[in-house]
Amino acid sequence: MLKCRTVWKKLAPLARDSSTLSRQSVRRAGLTNGSAVRVPATHMSSGSAGGGGENKLYVLLVGAACLGGGIYAYRTVKGDQQRYMERMAEISSRPHKAASQKTTIPSQSEPPAVEATETEAVPEPKLQAALSPEEPSPPAPDAEAAAPCESAEPLPAADSSPASPSVPSHAPYLLIGGGTASFAAARSIRARDPGARVLIVTEESDLPYMRPPLSKELWFSDDPGVTETLRFKQWNGKERSIYFQPLSFYIHPEEFNSAENGGVAVLTGKKVIHMDVRGNKVKLDDDTEISYDKCLIATGGMPRNLQAIERAGEDVTKRTTLFRKIDDFKSLDKVSRSISSITIIGGGFLGSELACALGRRSTESGLEVIQMFPEKGNMGKVLPEYLSNWTTEKVKKEGVKIISEALVKSVNYKDDKLEIQLKDGRLVKTDHIVAAVGLEPNCDLAKSAGLEVDSDFGGFRVNAELQARSNIWVAGDAACFYDIRLGRRRVEHHDHAVVSGRLAGENMTGASKPYWHQSMFWSDLGPDVGYEAIGIVDSSLPTVGVFAKATAKDTPKAATEKSGTGIRSESETEDTAVSPVASSTPAPAVEQHKDGYGKGVIFYLRDKVVVGIILWNVFNRMPIARKIIKDGEEHADLNEVAKLFNIHED
Repeated sequence: MLKCRTVWKKLAPLARDSSTLSRQSVRRAGLTNGSAVRVPATHMSSGSAGGGGENKLYVLLVGAACLGGGIYAYRTVKGDQQRYMERMAEISSRPHKAASQKTTIPSQSEPPAVEATETEAVPEPKLQAALSPEEPSPPAPDAEAAAPCESAEPLPAADSSPASPSVPSHAPYLLIGGGTASFAAARSIRARDPGARVLIVTEESDLPYMRPPLSKELWFSDDPGVTETLRFKQWNGKERSIYFQPLSFYIHPEEFNSAENGGVAVLTGKKVIHMDVRGNKVKLDDDTEISYDKCLIATGGMPRNLQAIERAGEDVTKRTTLFRKIDDFKSLDKVSRSISSITIIGGGFLGSELACALGRRSTESGLEVIQMFPEKGNMGKVLPEYLSNWTTEKVKKEGVKIISEALVKSVNYKDDKLEIQLKDGRLVKTDHIVAAVGLEPNCDLAKSAGLEVDSDFGGFRVNAELQARSNIWVAGDAACFYDIRLGRRRVEHHDHAVVSGRLAGENMTGASKPYWHQSMFWSDLGPDVGYEAIGIVDSSLPTVGVFAKATAKDTPKAATEKSGTGIRSESETEDTAVSPVASSTPAPAVEQHKDGYGKGVIFYLRDKVVVGIILWNVFNRMPIARKIIKDGEEHADLNEVAKLFNIHED
């Protein structure tokens, strides 16, 4: 066709000139004879009327071009068909290749049997990369938060030198941070783009794992080797690992660029220290550079410390645990077995959970467990005072010595003991300190990336789609987002990490969805007392509590046995609550200041509108609570609203 077009461009002017001359000759002849002659408007012949040599040439050229085009199309289709057959043959041979390669990998452990609904697991090795089939099975969107970990055969750590070929030079999707939000984003990206290549870069030496069991179920395990296996029994009795996925789920970084069907690779023990947002690249702590197309910042946070401990010197700091990671759990477990006294500073979720866990151990080992905090009672910043006081008594029954209204003035090391001097003059002697005083969002990359950090809540400021700027998203603890119901917020809970990570992954693949989800969080004070919360739960707000008598089924253990779940982040599988039907059982008046609070609902109000809800030993009702906050309506009688949770039914 190209040849035909070239020839026609050359012949067309000649045809037009010849046609024009012919018409002019005919007109002159007509005028000479004195009669009018009708001249055709156009004549495609290059000669006088009746001459068809050039027309035949034109037809011949067009025919030849068409014939050539047909031959070319036939050969192209034939070649594509042959390449397709070769490709299918190559794909069909992969399982045999994988099987032959697997036999050459030295096995360090024999994987146990795995059931379809309950997965056995072994601890993930601390390594630089992971090997997997080239095409992991597509993730189910509802399994991100609690995807069970299967057993895998560990490989030796890869070379971590700056020139190591195991570090890809480019990643279409680069995820900074190896926590829950990052893993949820990776699963979401792969769900929408099955051929995507996703690279996770994490400072930790472990593959992505869930953090809640580190302060909850792992401490109640009967397995003396729990620090090595990192497997635990949930309250429902089922066993699982804290890792989201086994080693075989991931691809090795060396295969990152060559994996035809994409996959997720993890670089462990690597820290991103600089971001060049204009050049779309990052620099690692070993000076390696990685370019990207889309990037997610999910750097989480760092445990805060007390200034009194920081300025106390090495003797104090090395006897202090800032609890956050797997290594912190292992270290604290080991320390608690070799000392006689341990003090937990902090009365929030983490501090209270660790106090209850260590308190139960104290009955067996004689360990003295002390918990101190500046509030009047446990979780005093969250729970109303009467419920905080009740919770404090519950913690005491677990074997914990409570020191309330305690403000630390100084900490010293003297005579093989840590001496904690309080501002009111009290002195506490102990062997080890656990500082559980909050989390500081990790925004180290803000300066080099030119990203805005919120001055009130901390964290990277993002828009409704969790985007900080072009091609950069933020999720998890480090994201400061705008809640359409409750205003700008920053949330530090597992459920938020899952949902925000998943949404960021969807938006990185072009979804353009806003973040509207009201995340929940939960805390357990052992297997008998637990609560779930949503929205703004601040004890400084007015509250209304509606309580009922608890039964044997109103405990975290019973609830998980009934639902079959362990990690109570129900956002992945929850049903949408639409026009819930209230219980027909008459509700008693709102209960205040009673000695026992078996189960109930606590409403937190702002301008007479419910902005937060705590479900106290009431489980699997979070969709209803979420709908109440989403509606944002003023309720005349919250006692009637409490009926929606059916707390008065046996």
